[in-house]
Amino acid sequence: MLTKRIIPCLDVNKGRVVKGTKFINLIDEGDPIEMASFYEKEEADELVFLDITASWEKRNIIIELVEKTAEKVFIPFTVGGGIRNLEDIYYVLRAGADKVSINTAAVLNPSLIREASLKFGCSTIVVAIDAVKIDSDWEVVINGGRTRTDLKAIDWAKKVEELGAGEILLTSMDKDGTKEGYDIELTKMVSENVNIPIIASGGAGELEHLYEVLVKGKADAALAASIFHKKEYSIPKVKEFLGQRGVEIRLAKEKIKSEKNNR
Repeated sequence: MLTKRIIPCLDVNKGRVVKGTKFINLIDEGDPIEMASFYEKEEADELVFLDITASWEKRNIIIELVEKTAEKVFIPFTVGGGIRNLEDIYYVLRAGADKVSINTAAVLNPSLIREASLKFGCSTIVVAIDAVKIDSDWEVVINGGRTRTDLKAIDWAKKVEELGAGEILLTSMDKDGTKEGYDIELTKMVSENVNIPIIASGGAGELEHLYEVLVKGKADAALAASIFHKKEYSIPKVKEFLGQRGVEIRLAKEKIKSEKNNR
């Protein structure tokens, strides 16, 4: 069984980490380079860096910021936002990212997923799916949640796997920033219908929420922002909690050292 991953998310706007609710009412949270370095010391399994207004503003991601962050971070690092073509992916990977997340461009041009996977390897290509519940089903939205698509989330998830995506970053727009818990029903539905890893996003507020999305929602990783940015919970604390509940998790180095010394 693969270990579950805990992933802090750095939503970036105009060079600063921000956090809002349902992608609006953004509040400044700090410097992305400093925060990335902090999360590496906290032994996060990975980092996700999203330039959340790049697609809507029709501009490129801030490559210089990616380069500076990558210089400080040596854990897997995913970058997304404003990526429109193979050239954009190339420059982001060259700047130091380990993986690239595409969302709006993938919906507008699905062939980009296959082309990118063939050129750069499927393990480097993450497709982000932002979903909102409409009646009894979930619909994909793009442009930072501003534009509806009429695509059903489950159909799109199956399609991106077929096209060669290596992973899906699944965000419930309804839950984003609410701290009321992940959308377990949505996450479970997608997890059970595709064979690539699912990163669950949107709604983390308590330790139990992360446990539920990894176990009941069957996600492979839990992404969170507010609870980490505001230091409500540390990553070692989250991992300790999950480990005690029987979740396969990569323990912090100090914890491993302590266990070895007690044998």
